[in-house]
Amino acid sequence: MPAILILSTIPEIKTGKHIAKTLVDEKLAACVNIIPYIRSFYIWEGKTEEDDEALMIIKTEKDLENRIIQRIKELHPYSLPEIITFNISGGLPEYLNWIFESVRK
Repeated sequence: MPAILILSTIPEIKTGKHIAKTLVDEKLAACVNIIPYIRSFYIWEGKTEEDDEALMIIKTEKDLENRIIQRIKELHPYSLPEIITFNISGGLPEYLNWIFESVRK
């Protein structure tokens, strides 16, 4: 069963901590890292925006992808949150096993 990374930007750390703790407590994610400061430039409603944000890096297994996306949408303050997934094609086998063991109920 493959592991995945999910990236999601958040407006500030407090929101990220709440989402991260929820995902880990509910065993949807093995680990969530929060990078506290990024500067984002993007088009929204026809104009270029520029904002300070933080970035969550979520590690989990592929089978939980849809549940995590739904949970982030429920908890996230943005009307259209960034949620992007990547398959993990390799890594330290013991670490990947830890991801799987951490999300098993």
